[in-house]
Amino acid sequence: QVQLVESGGGLVQPGGSLRLSCVGSGFLLDYYVLGWFRQAPGKSRDEREEVSCTVSDDGKTSYADSVKGRFTVSRDNGGHTWYLHMDNLKPEDTGVYYCATRYGSACIFKVDDYWGQGTQVTVSS
Repeated sequence: QVQLVESGGGLVQPGGSLRLSCVGSGFLLDYYVLGWFRQAPGKSRDEREEVSCTVSDDGKTSYADSVKGRFTVSRDNGGHTWYLHMDNLKPEDTGVYYCATRYGSACIFKVDDYWGQGTQVTVSS
């Protein structure tokens, strides 16, 4: 059973930076996609925004337009720890951030895929 645990959230001022971590375990295959999502205040689970998606076998990452150039995904030496580096944070980046994974190469995530518990990011002065 795959498990994901996020950490690293917190309160940061606009223009600041944070690094979120997603530690995974229980993978049976090293062929999966890893996505970062965020759920803004007042939004439902169905309204979570996909921030990024990385394909494990080639390491290519796609980003939402809203974070392109500010957020970067990295991986810990080929292991199962992933990071979301967030720079130049804006108040609209506030939300609960989740990592999610599924086997294969399609960045199409569903409720019954593997999700972490989330970590709160608040951008405010």
